[in-house]
Amino acid sequence: MLDMTPSATFAALLKGAEPLLALAPMQDVTDLAFWRVMARYGGADAYWTEYFRVHAASRPEKWIVDSILQNPTGRPVVAQMIGNDAAALARTAGELQRLPIGAIDLNLGCPAPVVYRKCAGGGLLREPAKIDAILGALREAVAIPLTVKTRIGFDSPAAFEELLAIFSRHSIDLLTVHGRTVAQMYRPGVRYDLIGEAARRLRCPVLANGNVHGPDHALAVLAETGAAGLMIGRGAIRNPWLFEQIRQRRRGEAVRLPAGREVLAYIHELWDAQATPGCPEAAQVQRLKKFMNFIGEGVTEAGPFLFEIRRVTTRCDFFRACADHLDHDRPMTLEPAEAHAADAVNQ
Repeated sequence: MLDMTPSATFAALLKGAEPLLALAPMQDVTDLAFWRVMARYGGADAYWTEYFRVHAASRPEKWIVDSILQNPTGRPVVAQMIGNDAAALARTAGELQRLPIGAIDLNLGCPAPVVYRKCAGGGLLREPAKIDAILGALREAVAIPLTVKTRIGFDSPAAFEELLAIFSRHSIDLLTVHGRTVAQMYRPGVRYDLIGEAARRLRCPVLANGNVHGPDHALAVLAETGAAGLMIGRGAIRNPWLFEQIRQRRRGEAVRLPAGREVLAYIHELWDAQATPGCPEAAQVQRLKKFMNFIGEGVTEAGPFLFEIRRVTTRCDFFRACADHLDHDRPMTLEPAEAHAADAVNQ
């Protein structure tokens, strides 16, 4: 694969025997700096960029282009776009194909109100006809794999079958299904059954996305849905060992759990990776809190830990709080205590 183009490498991954493990895109979190950290822990098989905001006068954001050009992972990168202007999306797809990318992805899942109120991301799920037109324009403009990341609907999954028919009509190469509605945001109740329906009905591979929180749960989701792989976001931020743990579980090996001090070392790596020269210390602490909101869920006493972390303002107090809870040699699953009850497969 090393001598293949990124798009050919990505296409080969889609046909591989092993489930494809992808790092989900999370705006202002899964950036180039985070990719560098993730790659040191085994990492994903493929990485989605933060989304390029596309409109009539847009140009691809430089920092996202840099993440593609400086990709440190050795794995394919998928360039993600968000917008509702078919012509602009097709134009931008043409520009992005000049970069070393594995695929072009259309975001139909972002649940942020600032996005969906503009009829972009998850907001487009209210307008299937517009999605149909956009995918028609993109299919003509994209010569490499074309992928879509979607939710199951805007406020209900009633239109999910219609969406699947549209995706099938345009012969997309991969569909990622986040098994929640846009209105649901990240609340409990992932519809793995509907991800399974997509996997059965579409000719292209389907990735299951939504609250995959541990290696055993990952295998259960794959078995329940019949999906070709998994896309994981928050779970991988909380536990950068997760992708490798899934591989270990697939091989029938004992899953290696990190000790508390290894988790603490991971947080130190994140601090160093996210450091910006000249950035005030308080701002750097605030930056790390984005990651700690996820990591903290996997700490045994998540409530007290997150309570402390959310109130610190200095580096000294930040790492003191981390050390108070993580400076130990006990193995940690890093799974939220409520995860199994909230999103058990077959619910």
